[in-house]
Amino acid sequence: MLTARKEGRDVVTASLDLGLTPSEVRLEPEGVLFPDGQHLAWPSIEDISQNEATCFVVEGSSAAKVQFFSSTLNRFYSLMPTERAPTMLVSGIPMHRIKGIDPHEDTLRKMRTIAPVTGRVLDTATGLGYTAIEAARTAAEVVTIELDPTVLEVARRNPWSRALFNHPKIQQVIGESFEEVARLADESFARIFHDPPTFRLAGELYSGAFYRQLFRVLQRGGRLFHYIGDLDSTSGRVVAKGAARRLQEAGFARVERRPEAFGLVAQK
Repeated sequence: MLTARKEGRDVVTASLDLGLTPSEVRLEPEGVLFPDGQHLAWPSIEDISQNEATCFVVEGSSAAKVQFFSSTLNRFYSLMPTERAPTMLVSGIPMHRIKGIDPHEDTLRKMRTIAPVTGRVLDTATGLGYTAIEAARTAAEVVTIELDPTVLEVARRNPWSRALFNHPKIQQVIGESFEEVARLADESFARIFHDPPTFRLAGELYSGAFYRQLFRVLQRGGRLFHYIGDLDSTSGRVVAKGAARRLQEAGFARVERRPEAFGLVAQK
């Protein structure tokens, strides 16, 4: 928009939903006019252009950063743009891989590790909902668990997360995964995606007790993907080694490293 203004144009095609669809925007002396009638002044457009690590939402002809503080967990969440689907920063740390890969491709790589994704699927950490949304394309049902409701407030403002709130196959659960999984029926899921926060933030989700619950709810022949992080990093090697041992102790067989997806795959 700023470039088109300098070139003297009065109309430009831009994406107003983080790259999903194109829209026609009118450039006026005071600012830009969006298709829905909202208007944003040029100083606001310039501010947005200088904040490359932050997504903004336009409401009431004003722009605000997509960011929230959770008093529940004492964490700060914000939506960060990438070349494709945005990621969420959790206290400044991106929850998806963004170096040499975008969050959408990151999600697809996780999916491919336990394909075909069929039957009932358990997603232990909703986040922006990318795993649940992608799984719902082929699964019979997806149950996704999120600890912090503030995370879902970020997702509601993310165009790439829309299906999380309106897809008929997705069932959302708010609560601690450790407690919620314990309430689920035996052998009720064909696939499990376990993508927890880091070991430092959620050590209980890497415990033998939790792995035993995941084993219990997984059907025979079912498969689990467990996101760890870079398996070739110092911390990744340590965490993966311990996780693989505890998964085997919980009853899982064929625990395999999947470095392309930064995780482990286990089978019941």
